[in-house]
Amino acid sequence: MLSRRSALTLFSASALVPTSAVAAAPREVMWDDLIPPGIPYSEIIGEGEIDEINDTWNPIYDANATKLNETLNGAYVRMPGYIIPLDFSAKGVKDFILVPYVGACIHTPPPPANQLVMVNADSYWPGNQLWDAVWVTGTMHTQLQSTELGQTGYAIVADEMEAYEW
Repeated sequence: MLSRRSALTLFSASALVPTSAVAAAPREVMWDDLIPPGIPYSEIIGEGEIDEINDTWNPIYDANATKLNETLNGAYVRMPGYIIPLDFSAKGVKDFILVPYVGACIHTPPPPANQLVMVNADSYWPGNQLWDAVWVTGTMHTQLQSTELGQTGYAIVADEMEAYEW
């Protein structure tokens, strides 16, 4: 049994421990991690066809394109990518799609659903940094959603965003 003095000392010491040391570190997730184990990237693209009028390639995704890595559902993650804004204000962007490469969903057909992440952030990302690579940290969920830009397979509620340092 702890004495009153020991209990107070233990409580005081615990108050000095920074909360970041107690909080769980995010799992670093890369784009390949979004594809379920056992499914090669080459099997999520499928065939496609050339749109000669618009000079674009229209992919035909198979069922593997919407298969998600369920081990990421509810995981606290840190993931790099590029921002495709869904809304934009003078303050910047809070809701966006995180994509694996610059320009995905804008000038080219969108990547498959298991390569797109819907992000809702607690804070704004500055509008003058939209073309920069970012790290997004938060809780990830597996969730198919349709948007005007493409179908997303994942969602992150982001509590932190920072510039990606090369």
